[in-house]
Amino acid sequence: MTSIDPSPRAAARAEVVDAPTMLRAAGLRVTTQRSAVLDVLRQSAHVAVDELHERVHEQIPGIALQTVHGIVNDITAAGIAQRVSLPGASSSLYELARGDNHHHVQCVVCGRVEDVDCVVGEAPCLAPNHNHDMRILEASVTFRGICADCE
Repeated sequence: MTSIDPSPRAAARAEVVDAPTMLRAAGLRVTTQRSAVLDVLRQSAHVAVDELHERVHEQIPGIALQTVHGIVNDITAAGIAQRVSLPGASSSLYELARGDNHHHVQCVVCGRVEDVDCVVGEAPCLAPNHNHDMRILEASVTFRGICADCE
């Protein structure tokens, strides 16, 4: 399920993204395929690999699904994108990494996913009552509800 994020934050993100610069800064080779995947992520938030493939395929007809999987793995490992795993979702979604510790809200009826700013304070936003001798790096919170369109 894809959601075009109309927020001002998304618009600012869309203006800032320069695929070749991001790829070079991460030490990745600039290719047409990688740039196309980043362009789709820039335009949309929370995209599954199969939809990324579909949308990139419109620009590059010969691109294989496995190639898109490889690109997503590369740009995620490089910190350019991040994986969003949601309860009940059939596959992971991907978004451009924002360098923050934001969370998500998900409609349990239609599957729409939107970003939610950090819940309280600074990253990791939430602290467990017992850390089991681990240094906490992040907190991943998914709010689940029913959107106004599905109500």
